[in-house]
Amino acid sequence: MNHRGGKREGAGRPRGTGKFGETTQAIRVPKRMVDVILEFVDHEGYTLPLYGTKVSAGFPSPADDFLEGSLNLSEYLIKNPPATFFVRVTGDSMINAGLFPNDILVVDRSLPANDNKIVIAALNGELTVKRLKKKDGQVFLMPENPNYKPIKVMEHQDLQIWGVVTNVIHAV
Repeated sequence: MNHRGGKREGAGRPRGTGKFGETTQAIRVPKRMVDVILEFVDHEGYTLPLYGTKVSAGFPSPADDFLEGSLNLSEYLIKNPPATFFVRVTGDSMINAGLFPNDILVVDRSLPANDNKIVIAALNGELTVKRLKKKDGQVFLMPENPNYKPIKVMEHQDLQIWGVVTNVIHAV
């Protein structure tokens, strides 16, 4: 039998054995974007220069231009991508923890909600960001602003921890 093109049984590289170690899919993109997309894929996100010199928040020190390496923000901020989500802050109950209105929180659902962690919690269906406190078998959602009172979680209330806050993105 004479084959002329098309798929042939057993032809090609076995699935998942290529550069990425998993199956791939061809996509069409504008030619001008190919290099940018390939760089993004190779680095698993964008990397930016990270300077090894620390910046003084006190007395100024002489600057140098020692380049420590590259920083991939996705890699730095997100340890477990499938379990991570972002949420924007409203309100001022956590300002003393450095969480301000419009900040973006990086939240990891895979981390344990241990005592003293800042968490995203749903209390009776209402989302809030608070510091989790566990004491003598009781659970509290603690604000970080003296204008707000701690929330004692009662046994009849429905508390679900959506995740632990790992980072905050704060515009200056």
